[in-house]
Amino acid sequence: MEFDEWEPVYEAVLADFGYDRTGDERARDVLAELLPPDFEAALPTFGSDSETVAVAGAGPSLEADLALVDGADAVFAASTAADRLLDRGIAVDCVVTDLDKHPETIEAVTNGGTPAAVHAHGDNVDLIREHVPECDADRLIPTTQAAPVGPVRNFGGFTDGDRAAFLADHIGADSLVFPGWDFDDPSVDSEKARKLRWAERLLYWLEHRRGEQFAVLDGRRSDVDVTGLPIE
Repeated sequence: MEFDEWEPVYEAVLADFGYDRTGDERARDVLAELLPPDFEAALPTFGSDSETVAVAGAGPSLEADLALVDGADAVFAASTAADRLLDRGIAVDCVVTDLDKHPETIEAVTNGGTPAAVHAHGDNVDLIREHVPECDADRLIPTTQAAPVGPVRNFGGFTDGDRAAFLADHIGADSLVFPGWDFDDPSVDSEKARKLRWAERLLYWLEHRRGEQFAVLDGRRSDVDVTGLPIE
């Protein structure tokens, strides 16, 4: 995705949450400065053009949805979904995170050879500074939701989960499945609930971009708020 396509959606997210764009840009620049001058992210690759990627969310239903994980060719885990899958002996192919809950896991998985898309935003500069130097840089995919700069990429997406879906799309996944996604999780606070609404909206947009329907949105599409999304 080109940034000029993502930017209007990004601006809608900023306006909805009252976030400061300059904070995202500062975090992006800090992340860029921690990487070697000639850094180039080593994106995961697929062995064929028919890969099904399980984009694993960290919702309560993850363990009940493990059949989707087992049936996939690759697993992209959002945030602590990675910890839960790894604890069950299930390998993940990429972790997508902003480091807010499990930075030590990201250090361990990158140093063990698993790629991690580490996201910089206005609230995690300290985590970026502390933990990125402890990761294997050759396994890092640095990302931002602001304009990409230098080695820091923007594939689209806002939450860890939908960023994982946009990353899989960028790499060329043939189909996407979504274990562990709970848009109506009653255990989350109000801000997280709003983020889940945005995740739902962004997956709906990604469906339209891909010409694919995601089962996780079945029964929900008619209620998705498309305000701010470039959908005709």
